[in-house]
Amino acid sequence: MAKTICELLGIEYPLLAFSHCRDVVAAVSKAGGMGVLGAVSYTPDELEIELKWIEGQIGNLPYGVDVLIPASLKGLENLKPEDLQGIDIKSLLPAEQVKFLDNLLSQYGIPELTEEQEASGELGRLSLPTTLADIGLRHPIKLIASALGPPPAKLVEDAHNAGVLVVALAGTKEHAVRQKEAGVDIIVAQGTEAGGHTGQIGTMVLVPEVVDAVYPTPVLAAGGIATGRQMAAAMALGAQGVWTGSVWLTTEEAETNPVVKQKFLEASSSDTIRSRSRTGKPARQLKSAWTNAWESPDSPGTLPMPMQPLLVQEAIERIDKAAISGNEGAKELANYFVGQVVGMLNSVKPTRQVVLDIIHEYVDTIQELHELLQ
Repeated sequence: MAKTICELLGIEYPLLAFSHCRDVVAAVSKAGGMGVLGAVSYTPDELEIELKWIEGQIGNLPYGVDVLIPASLKGLENLKPEDLQGIDIKSLLPAEQVKFLDNLLSQYGIPELTEEQEASGELGRLSLPTTLADIGLRHPIKLIASALGPPPAKLVEDAHNAGVLVVALAGTKEHAVRQKEAGVDIIVAQGTEAGGHTGQIGTMVLVPEVVDAVYPTPVLAAGGIATGRQMAAAMALGAQGVWTGSVWLTTEEAETNPVVKQKFLEASSSDTIRSRSRTGKPARQLKSAWTNAWESPDSPGTLPMPMQPLLVQEAIERIDKAAISGNEGAKELANYFVGQVVGMLNSVKPTRQVVLDIIHEYVDTIQELHELLQ
């Protein structure tokens, strides 16, 4: 079973799990795969706390960190970490998009946050991704992943000096080649079926293209993988392992908004859309009144990353909290990143059980295919 990847990462199964939830990350690593914590939503102090907690749960087992480092921070190119202290984020945002968002929240009856919620949420915060990467490299992580474009040369150098492998996601063969040239150790070929930031090429086509283009660099497959059969298909295409995300959003440990989790459980594979409405870059997510509004003819259009996240951060928090409280308008708006495989996520299980189900079905599938050749 993909000995190269397993030996490189020190894991039992070639199954990597991306999650923003520390409990999922720890559970996957303890089950024999590797959990990878998405760091983008944390401040440096929060990330420090999360990583220490994970290490307390898994001991010396391997885990990783994922950061979003866009090629450019449009509108914020010249900012340094010290410049972020006390910055008025709203002053950076265009009035047209601010007005559109305010009208949308008013239309659906979304209440303002209470003083307690504002105090606990640190709204309007901005952490430079390179700062979060630095935090990750201070910990005994096994890998650091760059999810947007080739990682900066300094990140690759710092990671390798720390004995940390660099992983990067690619949505085209050309992107994968650039990742390899940047010194990446493992490339994730992520098909358009995946949740979050994706390109437009399907996993079945993309994986063998990338495998051939970057050989002998190991490739992990991502996009539309939630079962052992799908894992076996990815390996047959030349991948040495799989990178998964959506399948963990409906686990018992997942911190997914319960309203959104229920939507996931009821959704079909046709209920997702690639939209810029949350991040400013095309990211597959659940269709909702939120995505409909931003894709409508009345929309002023989204802002580039990271301005769009700064614009909508407070709005999304208001929507999520109101939805949990039973606000019907908020329930219509609420959504989250998820891949087309959401149509197969129809039950809630412990994370460990999901890992074992995938591996057992993978082994059974390989055996069945072997028998067909007898």
